[in-house]
Amino acid sequence: MKNFIFIILSVVLLASCAARTPAVAPQAASTYDQSWSAAVDALRVQGVRITSQDREAGIVEGVSKGITISANIKTQADGSVRAQFNTIGTTNSDPGLIRRITKSYNSRVGQ
Repeated sequence: MKNFIFIILSVVLLASCAARTPAVAPQAASTYDQSWSAAVDALRVQGVRITSQDREAGIVEGVSKGITISANIKTQADGSVRAQFNTIGTTNSDPGLIRRITKSYNSRVGQ
């Protein structure tokens, strides 16, 4: 009789355990897409004329006031996406351009 009660209690306890579905992080593709769009938009909003885009390579290049700007979007090993903005040449004609582009990008990705 004790074994029977033990078995019944064990079955009831096991049945009451809820299986939890693990939280799923956003897919890398949608995170990449969001970052890509945010980078392109940030450049355009800040007056950069886009001269080339290679979405697969994650590179956008453009020009503003004689300054060449590149945005590099890369998916990292942990699935997060990194955006990096660089200038080529002097920024004397617009020293705050990269700061404004970065701020525009961050506001678009919610940072």
